[in-house]
Amino acid sequence: MSSFHKLGLCLGIATVVLAGCGNDTAQKDTPTKDGERTLVIATEANYPPFNNTTSDGKIVGFDVDVINAVCEEIKAKCTIVAQEWDGLLPGLLTQKYDAVIAGMSITPERLQQVDFSEPYFSNTIVWLAKNDGSFDPNNIKNLVLGSQRATTGADYISQKYDGKDGNRVQLYDTYTNAYLDLKAGRNHAVMAEKVSASDWLAQNNDGFGLVGDEIDNNDNLGIAVRKGDPLKGEFDQALATLKANGKLGELEKASFGNQDAPTADSQPTDSQPKTNS
Repeated sequence: MSSFHKLGLCLGIATVVLAGCGNDTAQKDTPTKDGERTLVIATEANYPPFNNTTSDGKIVGFDVDVINAVCEEIKAKCTIVAQEWDGLLPGLLTQKYDAVIAGMSITPERLQQVDFSEPYFSNTIVWLAKNDGSFDPNNIKNLVLGSQRATTGADYISQKYDGKDGNRVQLYDTYTNAYLDLKAGRNHAVMAEKVSASDWLAQNNDGFGLVGDEIDNNDNLGIAVRKGDPLKGEFDQALATLKANGKLGELEKASFGNQDAPTADSQPTDSQPKTNS
């Protein structure tokens, strides 16, 4: 919670419909027939509860709710498209879409490539592991540690643990795959954003929990746009309005509820966070 390869999706906007075309450049200044601006916004669509894809192909999640509220504020009609994590910024830079909202952390490295809106959410990172005492965050030796590549959690464990004291870091294309390997015993612990880990634990808390203290690594999430794009100013103003009027807080509560999750010495309760549908 948080770089990137080639996007293979061709996007064109006639109104707000996606279609194959010869010109795949996003066209935010092209109005629809009723005069409304259109924007194409990319997200990962595989990072619940921030963004995910339902069984019928609908893209849902907190990021989607936030960008829809932002687009309503700036009076633009937005189309949300899915893109694999590694391709998000390259696709933005080659004008495949107008902005990215994907639970993406604002980092110095990314700020060299793109501009970000003001933060719309702040994350912490946590250890997710078996809660049987087999993983001690204060004594990490000879273990396989997982995370999603190109995230702040991955950077943290790579710098601190990879190749040290017999530890090996295994990075995955998604947190979901890191969690699956944890459940299968192919890694010993996963470093993840708390919201993502809590969401997974809502359905997989039998024998797993958050181990140790949360780590506040100044992990702020923002909406990425191309350098110098005036959309940044519009997004900033819209987010300020949504914070002031309480709408952003309402969206957080609807997506995350109570963000507390089972820890190594606690039992799950009915108040644990529920997943997005």
